Amino acid sequence: MNLLPALVLVPVIGGGLAWGSGRVPPPAGPSTHSASWWTMLATLCVETLVLIMVTFGHPDRTGPWYGHFSTPWIPAMGIAVRLDMDGLSLSLIWLSLVLCFLCACLATRQVTAHAGAFHFLFLATLTGIIGTFLATDLFLFFFFWELMLVPMFVLIAAWGHEGRQRAAMKFFMFTQGSGLLMLLSILGLVIAHARETGVLTFDYFALGHTSLSPTLSMLLMLGFFSAFAVKLPVVPVHVWLPDAHTQAPTAASVLLAGILLKTGGYGMIRFDIMLFPDAAGRFAPIAMGLGVAGILYGAWMSCAQEDVKRLIAYSSISHMGFVLLGIFAGSRLGMQGAIMQMLAHGLGTAALFLIAGAIQDRLRTRDMHRIGGLWAAMPRLSGTGLFFAVALLGMPGLGNFTGEFLVLLATWHISPVTATLAATGLVLAAIYALRMVNRIFLAAPRADLQLLQDFPVRHMAVFACVMAFLMLLGLYPQSFMTFSTPSPLSVTTAAGRQDSAP
Repeated sequence: MNLLPALVLVPVIGGGLAWGSGRVPPPAGPSTHSASWWTMLATLCVETLVLIMVTFGHPDRTGPWYGHFSTPWIPAMGIAVRLDMDGLSLSLIWLSLVLCFLCACLATRQVTAHAGAFHFLFLATLTGIIGTFLATDLFLFFFFWELMLVPMFVLIAAWGHEGRQRAAMKFFMFTQGSGLLMLLSILGLVIAHARETGVLTFDYFALGHTSLSPTLSMLLMLGFFSAFAVKLPVVPVHVWLPDAHTQAPTAASVLLAGILLKTGGYGMIRFDIMLFPDAAGRFAPIAMGLGVAGILYGAWMSCAQEDVKRLIAYSSISHMGFVLLGIFAGSRLGMQGAIMQMLAHGLGTAALFLIAGAIQDRLRTRDMHRIGGLWAAMPRLSGTGLFFAVALLGMPGLGNFTGEFLVLLATWHISPVTATLAATGLVLAAIYALRMVNRIFLAAPRADLQLLQDFPVRHMAVFACVMAFLMLLGLYPQSFMTFSTPSPLSVTTAAGRQDSAP
């Protein structure tokens, strides 16, 4: 039985059940939660079980590809529901589920206003994310790409903080506008393939072998790149991100930083590099320049922030610059570094946003000057924050260091000057990360901090799992580097022909 469709459908079905069960009032008692929260948690458990079955029970695996599913959708237009999974998509789906469990355990149970609708939108966003990582029909990919936007827009606009309306509108306008450019590129590629072969199709693997002129190839690649650059984000189309991260509720901030930004990196690998390798090679110097600009700009802006969530948001711009640098470095080493950076950044930054959200819930502020020293009053929260701040600055032995080191090594072989400039961002990262630690945890404590509740043991157990994953990425990276390498077009094309054979 093919389980790839279940990976996509389970979250949205569970979200619908959560919305319906949200009308059931929670039972009395201080430790109980809404029925919609329990439904969401059960949905994530079922989704994890399905993913385990896909990961370890794949008898139909062909080469590096773990599974294939294809059925006609709109045959007259050559559109099909086609899903394919390789190590890259599988690793990012695992990241998505791990972060969703973090949100379920630490960030969503506090939602009381319209909890059923919140949990439905949360799981609908997860459906869009998983569909984006699996879809290999370009129309279906665009469908899931847009599906991510609407529920996230509502999550920010309805449950966000004081400036949520403006932040949500900015997020939607930037991502929607760039998505339309990607749609034009998809249509251009489909039309070019139809003129060459006489076959109208949106199949990723068939379109990957279309003969294109250098000019057309560059134009189509730039259309895809614009959408992925906004989502990554790349300077100068990053301006939506600080406001969206700052104003979003904690769970939405985790989804944005931990997963949605990774769809931009995934798209660049799967579409820009794989579909248009020659155009991507010609564009690489510009892309790497933009990557260095993002590293330095994001790190510099992080050093100037007083809002802790805004600091983490700008640090994401800096760290995702390493992803862009590694993707366009033109080597396997750089690609592996970019993927490792995506995985490590997703775990570490998600944890920091959860800690920032816990601090805001307790102190009603995000201003580091007003937070004061938390170490004496909340040693468990402070120790956890110190660990992830150290991971943020790239401490050896943790996953962030591995990804950044591989990217810098791959970049050095191309341009030592570019690698040196990028490495300057690591110096700035140490400045803003240690500044955050000093302001929040080690400064003189406020008089009222003794009344605050520290992280309970169950929260520490959850964070301990994330710490273990980051250490595993840092100390034993080879297995992840080999496992998450994107699969070539040729292998799946052959597999697709076998699947469609009568």
